[in-house]
Amino acid sequence: MLRRTVTKLALSAPLLAATGRGALAQDASTISGGFDVGPGGMPGNFNPMTATAGFTWLSLYLEPLVIYDAKLEAVVGALASTYQVSPDQTAYTFRLADARWHDGQAFTSADVRFTIELAKNAASGSNFAARLAAITAVETPDAHTAVLKLSAPNAALLDTLTKVMMLPAHALSAIPTADLPRHAWWSTTPIGTGPFKFNRYVNGQYVALVANPDYRGGKPKVDRVVNRYFENTAGAVAALRSGEIQFSYVESDDVATFQNNPAFRIIEGNSYVVNYLGFNQEVPVWKDVRVRRAVMHAIDRAAIIKSLYGGAALPADCGYVSPALVPPGIDAYAHDPARAKALLAEAGWAQINGSKPITLLTYYNTPLAANVMAAIQAMLAEVGINVVPRIVDVPTYNSIVYAATPDWNSFAMVYAGLQNGPDPSIINIGLNEKQLPPAGANIMRVRMPKLTAAFDAALGETDGSKRAQRYQDVCRVMNADLPWGTLWVTSRYGVASTRLKDFTWIPAPAGGPYEAHPERWALAR
Repeated sequence: MLRRTVTKLALSAPLLAATGRGALAQDASTISGGFDVGPGGMPGNFNPMTATAGFTWLSLYLEPLVIYDAKLEAVVGALASTYQVSPDQTAYTFRLADARWHDGQAFTSADVRFTIELAKNAASGSNFAARLAAITAVETPDAHTAVLKLSAPNAALLDTLTKVMMLPAHALSAIPTADLPRHAWWSTTPIGTGPFKFNRYVNGQYVALVANPDYRGGKPKVDRVVNRYFENTAGAVAALRSGEIQFSYVESDDVATFQNNPAFRIIEGNSYVVNYLGFNQEVPVWKDVRVRRAVMHAIDRAAIIKSLYGGAALPADCGYVSPALVPPGIDAYAHDPARAKALLAEAGWAQINGSKPITLLTYYNTPLAANVMAAIQAMLAEVGINVVPRIVDVPTYNSIVYAATPDWNSFAMVYAGLQNGPDPSIINIGLNEKQLPPAGANIMRVRMPKLTAAFDAALGETDGSKRAQRYQDVCRVMNADLPWGTLWVTSRYGVASTRLKDFTWIPAPAGGPYEAHPERWALAR
């Protein structure tokens, strides 16, 4: 198992505060960090319904009904002070906290109904439409109670709700739904209920938040938190070393820079993200499973993990690596170029594609990722598969893979990652046929009835003791039918100045969210 270390670190100056036009100046009451510099990078906008990463940052000013604890082991209340699930698991009752929006208006059950209905509507650009499809009604018996009614049990619901940030009905209801995905409101005047309030966004440079003095958990200990943007992790590492920022996500090959340095604390944990090669099922070259299996046998995953990740990853033979979710006897797809060539010959690869180049699309833009893709490219070339990496930013990637009328050849293959925990149900969004865009994130257009049936059975399992077995069934189908070429699950790293005090960060997938209590973050003098 990968290690998960949750540390409370202690904070630092010099700090950067928003002053002047497009400038940042040192301020003794400001925390600065590269909170979004990791995979996913700069989001391009701050709409939590369309976000696929960056929740570490968004959760400083927006909040969900429920949230993971700081060990990613339990779902606890956030804007819901308490919640109850009916015995048949088709009704979820949330008692709401006494909270106010940043403009002073009360947060009520009407906001819950507005948010859920908006998130269910694919026209809003929501990533949650398919995931929330089982919700048939949101009842509001009083201002402090919201009841979600489901058509059938859905074991993934609470996990999904940890990412559905509550939105203000009074501020957004007048905006046409179709205009919401990229509306200026998200980056100019958004309001939430969190400990910090949105202050200013300078395109491509930083976002500044200011303390919310009326936060129900108490006034934050610092006046401002600034999220700096960098084109790559190298820039963030340099800023961290120089003291310009106090925290950043870093790549595994950057960790050595900070080891044995008392000015920094290294945080390591399970990324809960499975990296994979996605086979676009609309592209004929991948229709034969023998071709997909040849790809797996061609790649020496053990060598890449050892030489490029420094051993900080576990090979994935399906979507999971947790022993409880991986059944015995599945194919480990050992590195075997001869076997790969034989499978390609059996499938008629020379006639299917031959040496025609296949675009390998990715949003991973770090030097480490470039090295990984170069290794994959060379290994596939050895068996006669010619892939050409193409690296784009996240907004461009999403515009390609979610397009209503995609150019299939532009992403015949992707190198990507998808969350596979802490709740194993989350990976469903990328593989279940019911999650095809625009409702869901099945961007590879996987239509495999056995796989969809396995996921549906797992999601509908009401007996907690049987859930692991259900996900073993999912693993078996993934391993045999290869909707993706699963590669590995890596460790993830963050580095923080040891002058940070009461600062909680864990390497949660997509940034969480999780209980970080940013109102307690402080600076040591």
